[in-house]
Formats: sequence, C-alpha cells, structure tokens
Amino acid sequence: MKLLRYGRAGQERPAMLDNEGRMRDISRIVKDITPATISPGLLAALRKADQRRLPLIKGRPRLGPPVGGIGKLVCIGLNYSDHAAETGAPIPKEPIVFLKANSSICGPNDTVIIPRDSKKSDWEVELAIVIGRKAQYVEQAKALNYVFGYTICNDVSEREFQLERGGSWDKGKSCDTFGPLGPWLVTRDEVKDPQNLKLWLELNGKRVQNGTTAKMIFGVAEIVAYVSRFMTLHPGDVISTGTPPGVGLGMKPPLFLKPGDVMRLGIEGMGEQVQKVAAAKG
Repeated sequence: MKLLRYGRAGQERPAMLDNEGRMRDISRIVKDITPATISPGLLAALRKADQRRLPLIKGRPRLGPPVGGIGKLVCIGLNYSDHAAETGAPIPKEPIVFLKANSSICGPNDTVIIPRDSKKSDWEVELAIVIGRKAQYVEQAKALNYVFGYTICNDVSEREFQLERGGSWDKGKSCDTFGPLGPWLVTRDEVKDPQNLKLWLELNGKRVQNGTTAKMIFGVAEIVAYVSRFMTLHPGDVISTGTPPGVGLGMKPPLFLKPGDVMRLGIEGMGEQVQKVAAAKG
C-alpha cells in the first residue's frame, strides 16, 4: 500500500494510491497520517474499504511529507561502502548516528532553499525507514517487525556547516527544506527486500548517483536494532539510512548546489522527488 498526504503545507489531507495508481482521498477513514494513526488497524481499514467509493483526487496537488508531525528524523552517516570510499573516510565500525531537525522536513517536490552564507550545499538520495511500533532495545532478528514502511529522503547537506564549522554534523543537516520526504509511504509488505533496491539522483538531467541498498554497511534491521539501544523509537519516527556515491563533495573538483538547479531522485518502487533550488531571501 502507498500512502501520501496532499495540500498546502500544514493543511495536508491523507490519501492513498489505488490499484490503478490514482490518488484517492482517505479522510473519511483517517483524519491524517501521523504518529497517532499509524497502526495495523489503519491498514486493515484501508484494505477493507472499497477504493472505487473513495474520492478521486484530480489534478496535480502539492504533496506533503507522507507522515505529518514526525517526532524524530534520525540519520545514519557513511553507510555505503562505496560512498565512504569516495569521501576518503574509513569504513565505520558502528553506525554513525545523528539527528536532523524535524523543522527541515518538507514535501518531496518543495523548493530546496540554500541557506544564507552557504558555500557547499549538497545532495544525498536515501532510503528512509518509518517506524510503526515503539522500539526499545529490540533484537536485530525481530527489528523489521517494528517497521511500518519506507519512503525517500533527500538528505540535503551544507558541507561547510557540517564539516568545517566545529561541533556535530547537525547544523549542516538541519536547515529549512533540507529534509524532503516522500512522495509515498510504502508499507513494509510491498518491499520484499530493503537490501535490494536501486536508488538514484539526477542533477539538471545528469545522473550523478546510481546505487543499490545492497552496498549498505549496516542494513535496515541492524540500523533499527542499533538505534533503539540509544533512544526509544516511536511510531512515525523516521530513520534515513545513508547515501550511495555521487555526492558533490566526492567529485573532483567538488560540485555544489546553486540557485536554479533541479534535483530529481527516486528509489525502486517508491516513486520520485523533484526539487528546484533557490537562494534564501534577504
């Protein structure tokens, strides 16, 4: 099942894709797709519903992040062996965990704003996990049972803020619009193997990232189990699992985002995002 949210920012309505790939409003079944409503019961109600009786959404409305009111956006750094190689970093012995402010979250096709004083804004296509059950000290063998579904995250990053300005990575990762999510929340049952998905990103029509989740150093189950040792994960929390090679930082010479650029990115079976890049006002 593919769930989504559409409408103006802060006023999104819940929807799903029907069997023909058309958007259907599901607000008569659930008020919104949020940490409070994500549950097996919601999926059961949607499966029981007659799709043909759900209102068809016409046109091409704005899409919001597929989960509203996300509590935590947790990220894993340097989690692809080929990405670590391109940056010259050693293979991590344990997952590198950092937080991305939830104020960075936006819709999958919203404009990405380059922040003031930015010199090195960069792109990162990533598979994101959406948690479905409270997870605390979970075993790796059971970790996938705590996953509600998956979506796409563009972990936009300001490399100077991240790496050259002292402290943790968070300030280079948390700028407004630096966390596009969506377009869909794809339920776990539709993803047979999260470690066998193709993911890619194009900049201005040129393919710059072209990878596979098979290259993850730490897989989805290990990530969920590991993170749950250090913080309780709640329904609706998101974990973005790292990016394959092809980021601007790793190019020779490095290449970074500028106003007018267009990013297009996708993951097999999870749709696509398209973001225009603009400069911050003022």
